[in-house]
Amino acid sequence: MPKSPLLKIILCCTVLLAGRQAMAQSDADNFKNFQLSCARVSDAWKKYNDSLAKDFKKKNIAYPPKDIFLRAFKAQNELELWGRNNENSEYKMIKLYHICALSGFLGPKRAEGDRQVPEGYYFIEDFNPKSEYYLSMLLNYPNYSDNLQSTKAKRGGDIYIHGGCVTVGCMPMTDEGIQEIYTLCLNAKVNGEENIPVHIYPTRLNEKGWSYLAREYAAYPEKQVFWATLRAGYDYFEKHHKILPVMYTPDGRYAN
Repeated sequence: MPKSPLLKIILCCTVLLAGRQAMAQSDADNFKNFQLSCARVSDAWKKYNDSLAKDFKKKNIAYPPKDIFLRAFKAQNELELWGRNNENSEYKMIKLYHICALSGFLGPKRAEGDRQVPEGYYFIEDFNPKSEYYLSMLLNYPNYSDNLQSTKAKRGGDIYIHGGCVTVGCMPMTDEGIQEIYTLCLNAKVNGEENIPVHIYPTRLNEKGWSYLAREYAAYPEKQVFWATLRAGYDYFEKHHKILPVMYTPDGRYAN
């Protein structure tokens, strides 16, 4: 009996979807195999994968994770790790890491060579298993907001979370710290999280934090305006333990 046009369309879509899923899985396997072929990554994975699995189990979150989130606070030199099982559940805090060095001052990065650590909403764009700083993960700086808000022609780039505990604008960890974080993020990416979000704040934007920023940076109204655009996203996460979609105004300000 001839197949109806609708059935043919459904079958075709099913075949295409299965093909895309197989291709995505193949890409993930190739990425993992390449990463683990590098000695530093292999050593890190062997050293920390089991302990990370135990950390997630304590929070009743599956491991390897499918959804993790990193949140950094420059004034406190802290990097928080959050995780959840699916997009409908709340994030739970898993671990707190110490950022072992920072350069520049509080405030966004606006130019190449200003030694500033960016502030805003980013994601991990690439993994470098052969970094000069042991292991490193590239952030997507400059993002849409940075490109529109900066008045400088050269905005800089190459902003990483890396080892080595030295920096001119990145977020450095100890070599042991980056081994664990790299292993975790590698597993999340292989498990389907294409863009791991990394939110970077000047400080915790609670009342104490706002008082500090208002007092210490009163002479920098442009920073006060910028930080106000980050507060809605910070407050929403504090209340719901979920991330708002990143949105921008036409001039590049954060709109959430």
